[in-house]
Amino acid sequence: MDSGPSPYPAEAEGASLGSREWTMKTSIVFLLCISVFPGFSQGRVVREDETGFAECNVFFPGQVPPEGFTEPFHVKICQQYNKEPRFATLYSTKDKIPLYSAFKFTKPAQSEEESWLVEPQIDDPESDLHEMVHEANIGGTVANLGANQALTSDYVGSGYERGLLNPSLLNEEDFQVATYTLTNAVPLSPALSKSWHRDIGKVVEQALIPHCSKMDHLYLLAGAIPSSVQVKGKVSVPESLWLAACCDAPEGWSLGLVKKINDENSLADLTVKELEKQLLPGVHLFKGSCGEDKQTQEKREAVLQVVSQIRSGEQVGASNNQETKESGWVRRVAGIIATPFIKLLELLIYIFVELVKFVFHILWLIVKRVVGTILDGVYSLWNGMVSYLKAVSMVLISIPYDVGRVIINIFLGFLQIVRDVLSLTYRILSIPVGFVLHLAAFPYHSICAISSVLKDMATGIGGTFSLVIDATATVLHGFYYLAGHIVKRFVPKGSSDD
Repeated sequence: MDSGPSPYPAEAEGASLGSREWTMKTSIVFLLCISVFPGFSQGRVVREDETGFAECNVFFPGQVPPEGFTEPFHVKICQQYNKEPRFATLYSTKDKIPLYSAFKFTKPAQSEEESWLVEPQIDDPESDLHEMVHEANIGGTVANLGANQALTSDYVGSGYERGLLNPSLLNEEDFQVATYTLTNAVPLSPALSKSWHRDIGKVVEQALIPHCSKMDHLYLLAGAIPSSVQVKGKVSVPESLWLAACCDAPEGWSLGLVKKINDENSLADLTVKELEKQLLPGVHLFKGSCGEDKQTQEKREAVLQVVSQIRSGEQVGASNNQETKESGWVRRVAGIIATPFIKLLELLIYIFVELVKFVFHILWLIVKRVVGTILDGVYSLWNGMVSYLKAVSMVLISIPYDVGRVIINIFLGFLQIVRDVLSLTYRILSIPVGFVLHLAAFPYHSICAISSVLKDMATGIGGTFSLVIDATATVLHGFYYLAGHIVKRFVPKGSSDD
């Protein structure tokens, strides 16, 4: 995203050139290091049972976040990097844009390396991913990805850029890397994005920082007011951008700025209370309005004068920047002197990093080969042991079975032998015994048979006489019948009647 600031006015640019050159060089070294040893990005969704923004409450004066943002689709995110809180964001899952990001000024940095992150738990509260992840690496691990937040694909071909509410140019190192999350981005035209970052950078560096006695007590809120216009029917385009600043220090002050979307050159200043009226009803941005009733009017007037000069494109007065200018020349000279050493350091770091990567690569190949060989040997040994134990177990299990089977077969064979001996003995003994029995029974059967024979003889004789008698009677009856038939045939009936 080409959203870097345009050059500042000549005098201010000269005052800060040395600082920017030094910062750019150190940022290059830092980014080179984190490319090899990356940090851990976290942007956890704050739970409802936690107070405010949890560990990110440090980005609010008195550690009290703004009040009045109570819609159910408002999600609190504690943006972290390398296990440290970097800024806080209130995100609207309805509009798919942040409503505000709270941060502190660290140091300006021009070296930018975009690596966009998304928050998995906004779309999938049950996700095991409890921290921000690179959008390109998220794959299909998150259910309903993009249902409650904007994605890079929502901006592609839309004519809008991913404009950062918390500008990366106001942060350095880990703070800068943490800003590249889609939960910190709103749809802005390229010209408006450039204008927003340019104006906010100038206001913070030239107006706010020089007039706050303690830089770490300068609290910044950058926000957006959603409109009804949506990108691809999903992501709301802001109708205006705003910045609220609170210098929570002795002789403190607060200030509000508003930039309209339809006028990229607009930058209206107003009080925090006036800014709150343009937001949701009941909104209070700073605890106790950042002491607005007890503010030093002179400090606020001085801040507004610088803001007015920035808005009109004038150079910031030398009296307000003399100390910064002198410091800038010292840093420029220091930067010129240190440049060869920085280049040498960059070269040495690059060589060291490449050597470390090469050594790690060689060690990885060696370890991989050794471990692979060991694992293959262990696997083969394990398979051999398993096969051996399996065979031994089968043999040991079969021994009792075979012994039992042999014993049973022996017993059955013994019973068969006993049976055969008894059968043979019975047959041998049955021959003489049968002969003796039959011989002994012969007289008895012979005597008993006499009466039966005599009876049969008497029966036969009686039957013979009976048969003769029956035959004689039958023959006589036949002769009688024949004689009677002849007489009837040949003797006349008349003589018979006479």
